[in-house]
Amino acid sequence: MPLRAKVASSVSRTAGALSRAAGRGDGSVIGGWIGLKIDPDLLAHLSAGRAIALVSGTNGKTTTTRLCAAAVGVLGRVATNSFGANMPTGHTSALARAGSTPYAVLEVDEHYLAQVLEATEPHVVALLNLSRDQLDRAKEVAMMAQLWRAALIRHPQLRVVANADDPMVVWAATPPADPARGAHPPHVTWFSAGQRWHDDSWVCPECGSTIQRSGEQWWCSGCPLRRPEPQWTVEDDGVIDPTGAWHKVTLQLPGKVNVGNAATALAVAAEFGVRPVDAVSRLGSVTSVAGRYAQVDRDGRNIRLLLAKNPASWLEAFDMADVAPTLLSINARDPDGLDTSWLFDVDFAPLRGRQVLITGDRAYDLAVRLDVNDVPFQHVRDFDDAVRAVPPGRLEVIANYTAFQDIRAELDRVN
Repeated sequence: MPLRAKVASSVSRTAGALSRAAGRGDGSVIGGWIGLKIDPDLLAHLSAGRAIALVSGTNGKTTTTRLCAAAVGVLGRVATNSFGANMPTGHTSALARAGSTPYAVLEVDEHYLAQVLEATEPHVVALLNLSRDQLDRAKEVAMMAQLWRAALIRHPQLRVVANADDPMVVWAATPPADPARGAHPPHVTWFSAGQRWHDDSWVCPECGSTIQRSGEQWWCSGCPLRRPEPQWTVEDDGVIDPTGAWHKVTLQLPGKVNVGNAATALAVAAEFGVRPVDAVSRLGSVTSVAGRYAQVDRDGRNIRLLLAKNPASWLEAFDMADVAPTLLSINARDPDGLDTSWLFDVDFAPLRGRQVLITGDRAYDLAVRLDVNDVPFQHVRDFDDAVRAVPPGRLEVIANYTAFQDIRAELDRVN
């Protein structure tokens, strides 16, 4: 690297280490922020010489990135932003901290995908899904699909692993050729992990006609856009690869959605030449992901933390959670989005019949939603009150972003 980049990288590592030592955070942002101030091209310099995979989408990025890093790790050391800092500052910090590694797997905020593609020149990018999220400060789903599509047009040599079940992703991943530049659409490998959330993809992004569905299949009623045939599919508790071989997936992570994330990871690793039979056993080493799915014992309760930040992820959280006392916590701070009207897009009916407690800055918004859904609940002042209000045994905690971090910090403090 140029001398300026070397200095910036060293300062980035030092700043991150000081942040961790001072207990001010994990250093996954401040180090990159300072490094990029010294050398605005630091991310590009740190990326040079590495084979890189990017993972982007509305939901599942952090977990899929960890699974991808485990699978690609068959080949050698892998740099990754395992704490979920998914913007260029986080990428820069992660690569600087890792030092020289042949591979990197980076989670990328969907808004920053085009910028990170330019800086890192990755070998492959995984496109997971697109759904509504923080609409008071983020883009509409169709606008995000358009940004992805435009970015991929500029990288015709890129290899893409994309979700065949999401019409928005399929449209974004198949941009037309650009004859003026002699560019062709990127090479796409399709995976199918199942997609239960459909409410953001009823309208075709190409022509505006309705999307029709029958079983796993979907198609546009007005143009040729339709579900492509996937090469990687989830079947029962395993994954079928492009040769037709079935691989049993044994995870320590809950829910069918994570078997789908595992299928994505195997597909990404295959783009680096990793055989599924070699990668699949490594996926079981992933347990908690930046606190998600963590289980903590406290006062006779086994507490499990689940992050849910938008309607699609709440649907999956209900699938993961055991039928047990459940605490729901909702905030509406800047990282969460200030608008809580999305609560009315979530069907809370799966919670009927269990003890439900609510807390958080916007607990009363949640209370109205649960009342409309005929779900009885008990309001508690804080997490400690919730623990005392449930009998010994399992306590499921489902929270949006800052509420999740508050509860995680409380558990870390006590334990």
